[in-house]
Amino acid sequence: MIDRKTFLKNVLAAGAGMSLMSLKPVTSYSRSTGMKMVTIMHTNDTHARIDPFPSGSGEYTGLGGVTRRAALINKIREKNQFNLLLDAGDTFQGTPYFNEFHGALDFEVMSMMKYDASTIGNHEFDNAVEGFVDVAPKAEFPFVSSNYDFTRAPGMGKFIKEQMIKYVNGVKIGIFGLGVDFKNLVLPHLHEGVVYYNPVLVAEQMVRRLREFHGCDMVICLSHIGYRYDDGRVSDWVVANEVPGIDLIIGGHTHTLLEEPVVVEHSSHRPTLISQVGHAGVVLGRIDFEFDRSNRIRRSFAVNQQIDENAVNTA
Repeated sequence: MIDRKTFLKNVLAAGAGMSLMSLKPVTSYSRSTGMKMVTIMHTNDTHARIDPFPSGSGEYTGLGGVTRRAALINKIREKNQFNLLLDAGDTFQGTPYFNEFHGALDFEVMSMMKYDASTIGNHEFDNAVEGFVDVAPKAEFPFVSSNYDFTRAPGMGKFIKEQMIKYVNGVKIGIFGLGVDFKNLVLPHLHEGVVYYNPVLVAEQMVRRLREFHGCDMVICLSHIGYRYDDGRVSDWVVANEVPGIDLIIGGHTHTLLEEPVVVEHSSHRPTLISQVGHAGVVLGRIDFEFDRSNRIRRSFAVNQQIDENAVNTA
């Protein structure tokens, strides 16, 4: 395994040209004035996949790797300086890098990529609350979680916001986070002191707060509850249908690769888009939102960029 300091020095070195796919229209609300564009890039369930998948990994062989991801992100930022880079949780667990560095390396690399925010996945509790608290200072970005109460979890709350607001190209964007139920998923002693609340009820509260009190032009949910379940459990699909007013749900947990965002229509609100890009950092999600002069979303375009040897021109 490569030395951690050497790896961190090299991770952003590769950043030369790459070929971006054409953006695909997702929604169009009315004729666009073409005044403002905001690019949302996102990942989920990266699971300590620092290097590309090795040979013998089947369909994943050669895919992923944080150096390629960083170079792709840099190239997109060169084309549009008005952007956000977001993650939907489960950074921890999955390779020997986690066994060795307990998530610290992942947070350092994400910080070098300048992530704007992440939410908390169930695997962030794999080393208990104390394990997260030990490495959280390596993250130079906030964690956002709205339906977990950290009041009785020593030290954890200081790294996690209930909500956050970002101004991007003059657009006021509110972000909140949803986490999955611990039952039958995380052992009680690992999440001791952390209390789970119903995501649908919390999402309703957060949308009202961000829309009405803070006056946000756009609302994004970073979700680690899963895309959709056959048994009707609360999911991104359920939240999107039951809670109007969310413009974009960036999902995780179920490792679902959506080729393009799913659009959930509302009778009295703008549609809600749901996006999730598999796992292990083999795909970078991207959605470009176009706003008019009043900061209302008029159109959105999306493309998922597979991260492989063709994503970056190393010449």
